[in-house]
Amino acid sequence: MTEEINFFTENLNYRIPQKKKLRNWIRKIVEKENFTLGNINIIICDDTFLGNLNKIYLKKDTLTDIITFSFNENTKQIDGDLYISKFRVKENAKKYNTNILNELSRVIIHGILHLIGYGDENEIEKSKMRFKEDECLGILKKEKNSK
Repeated sequence: MTEEINFFTENLNYRIPQKKKLRNWIRKIVEKENFTLGNINIIICDDTFLGNLNKIYLKKDTLTDIITFSFNENTKQIDGDLYISKFRVKENAKKYNTNILNELSRVIIHGILHLIGYGDENEIEKSKMRFKEDECLGILKKEKNSK
């Protein structure tokens, strides 16, 4: 079984920070949730690119920070693509008074949690998702502080 976490950009020039740390953190979260890691592609893109995906695949004409595509549903292995808008992440970081790396980490783990099976279609699911995001971000913060 191959396991990879790849980072790409689309329609912009952006250096994704701390890739090794993010990969290790994602692996830890996936294992903690009793899943195995397959292939994950994290694609940082602009609003236009993500907006087009949103229109084509989700039939929504709105800005979003992430769209997640799962390739292994109903199994204990996660495989998928996470498309993330750099501009939404930057705007959210300002809005929530955090730095871009923290917000990018939150958005990444949101997508990973979708691949694991967490939803956010209603208020109960959103609450569970936010709790899990915070829990996962706490694990990342502990790792940063211990090194």
